[in-house]
Amino acid sequence: MRGGEGTKASAAMLLLALSYAAAMLMLFLCAGGLGLSSGSGSGLVGRRPAAPMPPGSVYRSHLMFEHLLPDMRASASRPNPLMTTHYKKSGKRWVPCISKRMAQSALPPSNGFLVVEANGGLNQQRISICDAVAVASLLNATLVTPAFHLNSVWRDSSKFGDIFDEEHFIKTLQKHVRVVTELPEDVSAQFDHNISNIPNMRTKAFSSHSYYLEKVLPKMLELGAVRIAPFSNRLANSVPSNIHALRCLANYEALRFSVPIRILADNMVGRMIKKSSLTGGKYMSVHLCFEEDMVAFSCCIYDGDWKENIAMENARERSWRGKFHRPGRVINPEANRRNGRCPLTPLEVGMMLRGLGFDNTTSLYVASGKIYNSEKYMTPLRQLFPLLQTKETLTSPEELAQFKGHSSRLAALDYTVCLQSEAFVTTQGSNFPHFLMGHRRYLYGGHAKTIKPDKRKMVLLFDNPDIRWDRFKHLMQDIRRHSESKGFGFRKHDGSIYNLPMPECMCQQAEA
Repeated sequence: MRGGEGTKASAAMLLLALSYAAAMLMLFLCAGGLGLSSGSGSGLVGRRPAAPMPPGSVYRSHLMFEHLLPDMRASASRPNPLMTTHYKKSGKRWVPCISKRMAQSALPPSNGFLVVEANGGLNQQRISICDAVAVASLLNATLVTPAFHLNSVWRDSSKFGDIFDEEHFIKTLQKHVRVVTELPEDVSAQFDHNISNIPNMRTKAFSSHSYYLEKVLPKMLELGAVRIAPFSNRLANSVPSNIHALRCLANYEALRFSVPIRILADNMVGRMIKKSSLTGGKYMSVHLCFEEDMVAFSCCIYDGDWKENIAMENARERSWRGKFHRPGRVINPEANRRNGRCPLTPLEVGMMLRGLGFDNTTSLYVASGKIYNSEKYMTPLRQLFPLLQTKETLTSPEELAQFKGHSSRLAALDYTVCLQSEAFVTTQGSNFPHFLMGHRRYLYGGHAKTIKPDKRKMVLLFDNPDIRWDRFKHLMQDIRRHSESKGFGFRKHDGSIYNLPMPECMCQQAEA
């Protein structure tokens, strides 16, 4: 026993010694990285002080928060900006008019079956589905409702009918594109009842409509069916106007969420309206992109301590396996922040909204997955907005249980509540705000009613911890005016119809 105890004691001492050596090494490296000279007491003689980094390179927003918190708590806006309109009317409004853009004629006989695999999260799946409808129309093919790819990031095993109303989807499109839930028995038998045996046309991203007619159609006519996997962003933005209209029909009319999602989402919207009595039933929604995988993918630094470094490295390796360590890959967190590529923290979002005039009477819905280091980063936002709600606070555990473990279904709940909000705030470029802004334009007369801050300007503002409150508010209002000027827009030749449905899918109409 004593021998065993001696061995354990020796091992413990060795571990302690190694820990001390590691700590000294870290201190040495950090001191060198900071460029400390012998005058600083580091013992590193002859090192030049490191050049100061450009403004906006380092996360210092928490210092500004502490400085401005008393002013933000005392600040009140009457009336609340949610009660006043900030969106100018032109005398004419835009309304959906898809049917005017589409020919109404009987479908010719089908040329074969199109099988696609949608990958990614909810809104990447939407792109795949709507583009598949468009390609099926181009080829005069019968579309098999897309299968969803289970990947390492989203980890959602949901099928098409779990997320979308499959019957409604097929019925809405029936005059324009044939859609079936599975291959007919005789066609399936040709491929031994295994869709993997159907030749995969590995199509490049943003392929032109002529590519499908020249390369894919002959193969379909030869075999009776073709498969394209993956099928994310596989159709160019520049296509004939009738194909754009079909994309809109699929996205805004045919893709309705499944009944279980719609029931709970509608209840959540009703509860948000009820909890927004101080602002006449109007609420604001924010899409926070501050989940662990998003922070890891951005390669940005926040705390910068060893715990964050380890957590981010583990997350990157878990989801992207070596992608960030490939030869030639350069990661520059400071440049990422200056260039506006870092996700805004909940703390930064809270300060931004207070600077824009939204006080503590504002009902705020936060759409997100599991926030990274939630207790630390969400507390300041809740301090500023005590009426904050999430899908977890708006529902009971029993109501949410059927969606747990299914990220796309949970995202559908967030999407619906954000869609119905008076104003929407996007904090990071992703498919969620891209689609939502387009959908809001489609519903709200052409205007996205969205605050989309210029993060390159924001990081400069947040890098001034001693700024006065009145100065901060003035600069935030400038950022908002710039953001609102982009809320109303037309699709350019190579722009996305899912973000800018005008003019192909909407028409101007005089105000009553």
